Amino acid sequence: VQLQASGGGLVQAGGSLRLSCAASGRTFSNFAMGWFRQAPGKEREFVVVISWSGMSTDYAQSVRGRFTVSRDNAKNTAYLQMNSLKPEDTAVYYCAAAASMSYYASDYSYWGQGTLVTVSS
Repeated sequence: VQLQASGGGLVQAGGSLRLSCAASGRTFSNFAMGWFRQAPGKEREFVVVISWSGMSTDYAQSVRGRFTVSRDNAKNTAYLQMNSLKPEDTAVYYCAAAASMSYYASDYSYWGQGTLVTVSS
């Protein structure tokens, strides 16, 4: 499956952004979808994962209550709504597809190209 992430940009602290991840090439609804991020000089970290059906989600503690993941299988698209953004949320955000829900990047077979989110203070 090919993944295309979009929606990043520059936003002030406290603001919001919505990222999208459009999928093509294989049956999108077969995959759990994860979002990861990588800040400059840091390791890629898990942000959130959503099950193939959308019924189950799991968030990193650092974003819980501020970020919301969703998916529309009819549109082959996953979303990440980010509210109350903080400067420490600045990173390149990646969407990824896996056979099942996982916190580990190594479990994801397919990756989007990343979209940059910059939060200014």
